[in-house]
Amino acid sequence: MRATAADEFCIKYVLGVLCGRRRILLDTASPPAKPTTPCRQLCILRMVGLAFSGPAPGLFACGFHLWVLLERRKSPRFRSGILSISVATNLGLLGAFKYFDFFSISFQRCLVAMGVDVSLPVLDIVLPVGISFYTFQTLSYTIDVYRGKLRATDQLLEFMLFVSFFPQLVAGPIERASHLLPQILRRRKVTWQMVATGSQLALVGFFKKIVIADGLAGSVNFVYGSGQVSGLSVVLATYAFAFQIYCDFSGYTDIARGISRMMGFDICENFRLPYFATNPSEFWQRWHISLSTWLRDYLYIPLGGNRGGRFATPRNLALTMLIGGLWHGASIHFVAWGAYQGFLLMVFRMFSRDSSTIADRVPRRGPLFWVKVVAYFQLTCYGWLIFRAKGMTTVRDLTLSILDIGNYRWEAIGLANCYKLCILVVPLVVFQVYQYYKNEMEPWSRWPMLMQAIFYFVLFYLIVLFGAPQQSAFIYFQF
Repeated sequence: MRATAADEFCIKYVLGVLCGRRRILLDTASPPAKPTTPCRQLCILRMVGLAFSGPAPGLFACGFHLWVLLERRKSPRFRSGILSISVATNLGLLGAFKYFDFFSISFQRCLVAMGVDVSLPVLDIVLPVGISFYTFQTLSYTIDVYRGKLRATDQLLEFMLFVSFFPQLVAGPIERASHLLPQILRRRKVTWQMVATGSQLALVGFFKKIVIADGLAGSVNFVYGSGQVSGLSVVLATYAFAFQIYCDFSGYTDIARGISRMMGFDICENFRLPYFATNPSEFWQRWHISLSTWLRDYLYIPLGGNRGGRFATPRNLALTMLIGGLWHGASIHFVAWGAYQGFLLMVFRMFSRDSSTIADRVPRRGPLFWVKVVAYFQLTCYGWLIFRAKGMTTVRDLTLSILDIGNYRWEAIGLANCYKLCILVVPLVVFQVYQYYKNEMEPWSRWPMLMQAIFYFVLFYLIVLFGAPQQSAFIYFQF
């Protein structure tokens, strides 16, 4: 039986409390905290990480001694060889589990189209949970050790905990070893303030997932699964999916960050009001920040970045986003989504003289700014149409429905999506405007105690009363 989002949250919440503190003092004061003894907590976290992930992360730790040698040996040739072996092993495991069948079937179809009748093997194996995330984590560790930016740890069990850290294991954020591993190795202090704010953040994430994301899921699934709907219904369903995937993914991130904070860990922020972006470069500084910075540091910049001439930058952007799309899934529509995002970035770079600071030059307030936000949101939503569709045939059909103005008519499913957007999304957008002008992602933590109590009371009962009756797994679990 698949665990629902509620089950995941409850399990993680209880484990967070058990691993964070054995006793929570119900007062507003922050008592002096002594460093926690890490041995018992780390043992619990290792076991929980294996329970959530299975043995797969252990395969990615098989090169542990290679990383130690990578730091100790100074010969450039030897170090390059170790790096090549480690990267090939990680990508080979990811490719075998996730992409072998995709490329085998695609190659077979190409041969059949050329008149060659051949049957190629497929593995048809179960994809390990979170494999894309912890593969990138181990790759970043390898490359940072090779570059001399990080010292290789000689603590195998602690390193395995870094790879299989359960709050962010299955859907990120993609943590860097330089950020998370030192927190695992050192003694931590867990205060009442950390437990309180962690619980608050997890509750907000749970609300995003259960009430908003799951509330929008049913109508979105119907439109994208039927193919017999009007253009207006497709537009409204695409808007709904934009907020479904945002609340689903950022909700998981909030839960992961909240649970981690309750245990004394700080994991990176992954979303910062992405739909307030006015251009593609800014969007990727606000959406899935851990992935976009990973692609920038370990792929785009090594390819040459924005160096090398007028045509090198678009090429590097295109390759980076194509790989970013393929990272999301072994399907042609994910590659197309990556190509679309790369195209937007290339056009933006070609028409902006100083792309590194253009977002700072755009007025961040006033009617013109909000017009730009709404305009770029339309481009983002078409990308989500490509992302959500089950194949390029569906992308073509839905696109034609949108372009057929004569096919715009009100339908029951369109009315349902319009109603849900008004009830679920409009209050979220209003609150995010408040966050934007406050420049604070957790503004509730600074409210007076009475306002905080009312806010959490309302959130709790909204979850109980209006949580979607049919909950779905987190979208990014499949990646």
